[in-house]
Amino acid sequence: MSKFIVGVTGGIGAGKSTVASLFARYGAGLVDTDAISRQMTAPGGAAIQAIREKFGEAFISEDGSLDRTAMRNHVFNHPPARKQLETIMHGRIREAVHAALDAATQPYVLLVVPLLIEVGSYRPLLSRVLVVDCEEDLQVRRASQRPEMTPETVRAIMAAQTDRKTRLRVADDVIDNNGDLQSLETVVKKLDHQYRFMAGEQLRSLNVS
Repeated sequence: MSKFIVGVTGGIGAGKSTVASLFARYGAGLVDTDAISRQMTAPGGAAIQAIREKFGEAFISEDGSLDRTAMRNHVFNHPPARKQLETIMHGRIREAVHAALDAATQPYVLLVVPLLIEVGSYRPLLSRVLVVDCEEDLQVRRASQRPEMTPETVRAIMAAQTDRKTRLRVADDVIDNNGDLQSLETVVKKLDHQYRFMAGEQLRSLNVS
């Protein structure tokens, strides 16, 4: 794929969505695997029937969407169930990601993948890896503000994700999101200029070759 694609990852509560929305304001393309997953598990979504057949009605809400809380608790307590859910979701999400990237017309595209390092299959698509990082206690405080998220649940999710040191080790760029929104906007603006320049250089090199 010839597009300049920046893979964005980070632990739960690190601020990936906030960072992505700031880049989008500057005109970056945005493909978010979490958003795709939510669409697929909404009422009538592409993954609902397969989830119903594999896990049963207990994991489907009254409106026909995935009961995310029930599923989250189930997969954390039953590792084989997590693999089964991944088998259902990952292939469908990858297809949607490729279609969205192919359709993108912006100078560069952010591909937001919370499990970028764990999944691994997106890495060949990427020109850069951007990690959004903050202190772990701050991750817990932020994520605990979400509906039906307790500090214990957040820490369990963090324990199941790639550890912070590993994420930072594979990063080409890191955004420190321990500060306020103004500081974050300053960093995003600088990286936007950098990515636009790099995307132009990549395009020129392809045209020359």
